[in-house]
Amino acid sequence: MNKLEHLEQEAFDSNVKIHDYYLGEDNLKGFYINGNIAINTSVGTTAEKSCVLAEELGHHYTSVGNILDLTSAANRKQERQARLWAYNKQIGLIGLVRAFEHGCQNRFEIAEYLEVTEEFLEECIECYRNKYGICKRVDNYVVYFIPQLSVMKLV
Repeated sequence: MNKLEHLEQEAFDSNVKIHDYYLGEDNLKGFYINGNIAINTSVGTTAEKSCVLAEELGHHYTSVGNILDLTSAANRKQERQARLWAYNKQIGLIGLVRAFEHGCQNRFEIAEYLEVTEEFLEECIECYRNKYGICKRVDNYVVYFIPQLSVMKLV
């Protein structure tokens, strides 16, 4: 099973229904409300659909109430929490290490290996950079975020 199929199974197991629906504009990729996720029919690739689904599942698990008004600090915090949930689900620090071990040389290869979009990977790295700073140790590895993404194996 690919990542999209795993997420669809998780949604099913959590009684969350997924609907493919045109949301009125191409910029709006997905929407979560009351146990239903609408994914815009304009979402073209499996990788993009899995990223959208992961974020909307993040809203299912982490958000409360109507958070559409992003001028509210509390709503922005809930949006960030849902995205962080999606980044951890789709990529995670271990995913970055696995991509390194697999021999991925650049962000395109990492995104392809992890079955996410390059944009989602970039946003994840920026989020982790803000959260962890220069680097973060994971088991016998150090994942560096500054000056650029890199992984070093400790001996």
